[in-house]
Amino acid sequence: MQKSCVIFFERKFPSANMILIKDQLPILIDTGFGSDTKETEQLMKEAGVSPEELHLIVNTHYHSDHVGGNFYLQKNYGVTIAAHKWEAELINSCDLEACSAEWLDQPVEPYRVDTKLSDNDEIHTGSRTLKVLHTPGHTLGHISLYDPEEEVLICGDLFHKNDIGWLNIFREGVSSIQRSMESLDWLSMLQIKQAYSGHGPQIENPSASIDAARKRFEKWLRAPEKVSWHACKRIFSFTLIMKNGLAKEEIDHYLLKCGWFQDFARYSFQLQPAEFIQVLIDEMIRSGAAIWHNNHLIAAAPYQAPQEKWMKKNIKPKDWKSQDILI
Repeated sequence: MQKSCVIFFERKFPSANMILIKDQLPILIDTGFGSDTKETEQLMKEAGVSPEELHLIVNTHYHSDHVGGNFYLQKNYGVTIAAHKWEAELINSCDLEACSAEWLDQPVEPYRVDTKLSDNDEIHTGSRTLKVLHTPGHTLGHISLYDPEEEVLICGDLFHKNDIGWLNIFREGVSSIQRSMESLDWLSMLQIKQAYSGHGPQIENPSASIDAARKRFEKWLRAPEKVSWHACKRIFSFTLIMKNGLAKEEIDHYLLKCGWFQDFARYSFQLQPAEFIQVLIDEMIRSGAAIWHNNHLIAAAPYQAPQEKWMKKNIKPKDWKSQDILI
């Protein structure tokens, strides 16, 4: 049989990157955003693995850009899904907080986690063994996967080549910085030749990226407002991507109904939400995260706008039980 290989798909927003382990038991790590399922399927087929052949889907964590393809692949092909046991419990109980989807206003179609993972579990692909590493920070149930033989790390949104994952202090806890630093310290002890993260290009010098990430977290410890600014800009940028921009007259109404916006305004910046609107818009423009175009605020990052028809479904965990959409 042909030697197994790791195939990395760097994807445009709103989808996170995917990693396909092509082996006797093919494994797909993360499945992109829910509107991109046809592309997800096509990417696998082009790599020589049909969805029917998938042995397992592993989610690094439960945010919409990483788990959005789960519903389609599980419903149509019966693929087994694995995730950290803490996030699995929330998903399988249809908890309103699952995926932070309600708080973030990000649609996620329902899925079931069949295999609950813990730290040091092993996932076998045939000729490879991936070790599950619990690396909390970005979410409490965030995991990374490590192949000690090939010295390959799949690190989700813990760190990227030139960035770090945003921290949700209101859903994952104010000690998220310390958890992230502990996770990085653990990874820094591993021999890693190649790393793949949830966003951006593959990481050729993982130790340098880990060091840079740790230094940034250390700065955040000294200036906690940086945590909140980083998160607000990432969340709002993702909103602008999902909605393909917001008209100027829509922004106030939209932001004021968002849980994340309310929390950051009141508790991180000690402002009334209405006062924080212009402050956030100004910072989005100043930092280059967004631009004005034809009276619409548009995300500056390259992206592929979701189909309007798909977005109108707007399915959240609160709908998973009440609608006839469960798998």
